[in-house]
Amino acid sequence: MPRLVSELQTLIQQPSVSAKNEGIEECAQLVKKILEKSGIKSEILRLKNVAPLVYGEVKSKKNPNKTLMFYNHYDVQPVEPFDLWDDPPFSGKIKGNKIFGRGSSDDKGELITRIKAVEASLKTTGDVPCNIKFVIEGEEETGSAHIDDYLKKYQKKFSCDGVIWEFGYVDSQNRPIIGLGMKGLLYVELSVKESIRDAHSSLAVLIKNPAWRLIEAVQTLRDSDGKILIKDWYKETTPLSKQDLAIISKEPFDEQSFKKEFGVKSFVGNLKGLNAKKALVGGATCNIAGFVSGYTGDGAKTVLPGTALVKIDFRLVPKMDPKKQILRLKTHLKSKGFGDISVKIYHGEAAARTNPTDPFVTKVKEAADQSFGKSIINVSNAGTGPMHSFVNVLHAPCISIGSTYMFARIHSPNEFTRIDLLKKTTKCIYLIMEKFGKD
Repeated sequence: MPRLVSELQTLIQQPSVSAKNEGIEECAQLVKKILEKSGIKSEILRLKNVAPLVYGEVKSKKNPNKTLMFYNHYDVQPVEPFDLWDDPPFSGKIKGNKIFGRGSSDDKGELITRIKAVEASLKTTGDVPCNIKFVIEGEEETGSAHIDDYLKKYQKKFSCDGVIWEFGYVDSQNRPIIGLGMKGLLYVELSVKESIRDAHSSLAVLIKNPAWRLIEAVQTLRDSDGKILIKDWYKETTPLSKQDLAIISKEPFDEQSFKKEFGVKSFVGNLKGLNAKKALVGGATCNIAGFVSGYTGDGAKTVLPGTALVKIDFRLVPKMDPKKQILRLKTHLKSKGFGDISVKIYHGEAAARTNPTDPFVTKVKEAADQSFGKSIINVSNAGTGPMHSFVNVLHAPCISIGSTYMFARIHSPNEFTRIDLLKKTTKCIYLIMEKFGKD
């Protein structure tokens, strides 16, 4: 793995911010080049006016009847705020055991571990234990809006027996967390326009303030303990199973380290112990991602804003249909007297889970234990990705395993990856391929 670090630095140094369409085409071509350099046949797949998808494939000589897919993405989050970075965000700078830069963990570091594991197999054996496929998209950080279209168009090409997801967390004690699912997501924007322009705040006795209107509306969505108050929001959901609870109860969660990392004194609803872990795995959320209205610069400005908007993301759990949930949100707002509020939908994604008894889970855990010493099974990650699309279209189980240290500051300034975890994960992926290809 001599080129693992240098090639990751090269990837980091190529900006690929999907939200701004910055460097997307260039990064796709770079990923294709790295795949081919590693012995993986690759091509660029395209849909009209959509970020290109990089596809890679290696056919196994000894086991051509079984296929393992690696799903990853080459796009990254925006780097703002610039002034909070200690070094340029696309520097790929090495400091001791860490490589810094946007995408170092999410997701270019993870992608490199998959590529290097396949390259190592080809160099040492001249073959791979099973067919290998890479699906590397460029829109994950903006909601994977077109991955479903890619999967349906290339369903036969992408057919596989199992999917290793694009990332996996490693906890504070260096134990990889094997994720068997992901929550869904509904991302919306609520907005109010009260007047044609901002006005002097003295006119607040006559002109309604749209910010107050939004605040009043948002307050009806959930209570102080995080429970969503929209009618029938939880209607189709089912409680965590006994098997789920047994797995969750065994999963370690260092509450104090978590609180210290984020500088918080208590959790929502004062959750503790098992209840905190259950929330991470199976709790739905209603989160204000941003609120914009009026003057937000330095100093004072007595202004009455003409417009206000709030961006909200709802994390969904299994059996919550994003289409049904958006209708329930709109009905709720109307019933509470807020029918005038505009609702813009950015993204909807259902939740997905892999059955813990699937043989694929056993193979991944054996590989993780062998590479890291010990691993942890997690019923579902707290975050979201297009896992439901893969399960629904390809009918293949999906499991996340990877090198992302849980406090690696992904999506934040000074994102980093740890070199020691990159190496252990590369070995783990190599072992997964071996074990997956045996039967």
